[in-house]
Amino acid sequence: MAAVAGDGGGGPEEGVGESSSPPRNPVLAPAPAASGGSGSGGGGRGGGLRDICREVFERLVNDGHRAGSELLAQLEAHFNRLPISYKLDVNIDKAEDVLIHQKVLAEAQDPDRRPAFTVRFLRLEEVNVDETTNSDAHEEGADIGEALSTRSKTSYAHIHEILFSTKDKPKLLSQLSALLSDIGLNIKEAHVFSTTDGYSLDVFVVDGWPVEETDGLHKALEVSILRNEGSWSGSESSASKRSLPFLAQDFESDIDTRLLKLVNKIASGSCGDMFLGTYSGEEVAVKVLNPQNLNKNVWSEFKQEINMLREVDHPNIVRFIGSCTKPPQFYIITECMSRGSLFDFLHNEHNVLDLPTLLKFALDVCQGMSYLHQKGIIHRDLKSGNLLLDKNDVVKVADFGLARFQDGGGDMTAETGTYRWMAPEVINHQPYDSKADVYSFALVLWELMTSKIPYNTMTPLQAAVGVRQGLRPQIPENTHPRLINLMQRCWEATPTDRPSFEEIIPELEDIQAQAQRTSGETSQTEEDHSCSKD
Repeated sequence: MAAVAGDGGGGPEEGVGESSSPPRNPVLAPAPAASGGSGSGGGGRGGGLRDICREVFERLVNDGHRAGSELLAQLEAHFNRLPISYKLDVNIDKAEDVLIHQKVLAEAQDPDRRPAFTVRFLRLEEVNVDETTNSDAHEEGADIGEALSTRSKTSYAHIHEILFSTKDKPKLLSQLSALLSDIGLNIKEAHVFSTTDGYSLDVFVVDGWPVEETDGLHKALEVSILRNEGSWSGSESSASKRSLPFLAQDFESDIDTRLLKLVNKIASGSCGDMFLGTYSGEEVAVKVLNPQNLNKNVWSEFKQEINMLREVDHPNIVRFIGSCTKPPQFYIITECMSRGSLFDFLHNEHNVLDLPTLLKFALDVCQGMSYLHQKGIIHRDLKSGNLLLDKNDVVKVADFGLARFQDGGGDMTAETGTYRWMAPEVINHQPYDSKADVYSFALVLWELMTSKIPYNTMTPLQAAVGVRQGLRPQIPENTHPRLINLMQRCWEATPTDRPSFEEIIPELEDIQAQAQRTSGETSQTEEDHSCSKD
């Protein structure tokens, strides 16, 4: 369930299912009452999967289920199909939840039932709401501030659990969370897993549904799924198979395909592949869309990227060479960025940056992003995986499949981008503008400082839930204080409190100049000290 820069590479959730769960964060996802809750779970009780399986089996038998080798075999197959993190998540006291998980996973085998889902009520939860009311202090001459008092009103939220299963695929978590938000639900916890045979098992604990009964919630989910029919199954819907999602006017090419040679595949994704090649003798990168996987969304992003690349020309934006959208050839050709992505440079090649290099890379990113914003373009998926390095170590902004021209009202599609770098207003489905890119830059700046992946102990969705609650990455020690201040202002929760890239650039340049002066003074002092010894 991962969103990647052209499905080519980037964050830890890229190229694999977003449901693939690292160890759960006990603070963000305690799930005391959820089906996946670890509360009194069996993760700490025994050795391997068979231990947990046996405990679940014995509990089910004690609860009245018929004992037998068939039930035990079914449970063993279920646990072997899921990752270790699922075992750690199982609550032995709620062993029947495992049977619910089995049932929904089995239903998801039928393409016509995807996504399979089930809904249940969990509990009522107290919610304290502060109310400002008029006090008796509004007598003549009383101060306005004294005339207002705040009291706390207790109300109750209905907490439900929604369990989904379908074929695991890119952007599935974004689809599911957008679906929940579409009907007014707020995600409180998320427990996400991928099976060994490519299915998702996603458990959401939500509030926002006003009543305890689940029939209405179930029907609302069905309606929302039907509105997006064709985007859920692992294969394309029958409608999309009957006709490809492009029109005759989309057939164009500004390259001579006879001059294009594909040399070496460097990345693969669900929608296509990335190649190194040559065009008219020049080394190039070629994004090749797979016609067999075309659907409306993929085609729209592909065309959008072409349109955006045609509009931009800057030293810190990847250079566009040409494209072809004449079936069956679907190409986007850009300059060859021989050093790969900043993500690979930091996390796969394990480079740790000194301050001058960090500042140079940060300025490269800001110069490119400032140029885009001046042209009214919001990138919407700024992250280290979409920042590429050329042979001279110049960082350039790439991948414009999700980029959009900002409209006058700033009303943009929600949940666009990649969770670990996504601004809270985007996660919360609120209107947003170019300041969402500034938030994402703060996470990139943190990566440059630490050479670590943001929230690397969490799943992408757990990170998103945390960001909504105010979570930010831990501030690294021994970091330049002005850089820390800048980073914290860039990831402010309120977008208007964040600086623009136009404002960030001179600030970074000043830090850079200060560092150079300090370095020069230190070198001169060492030289003077050496001379005095002589």
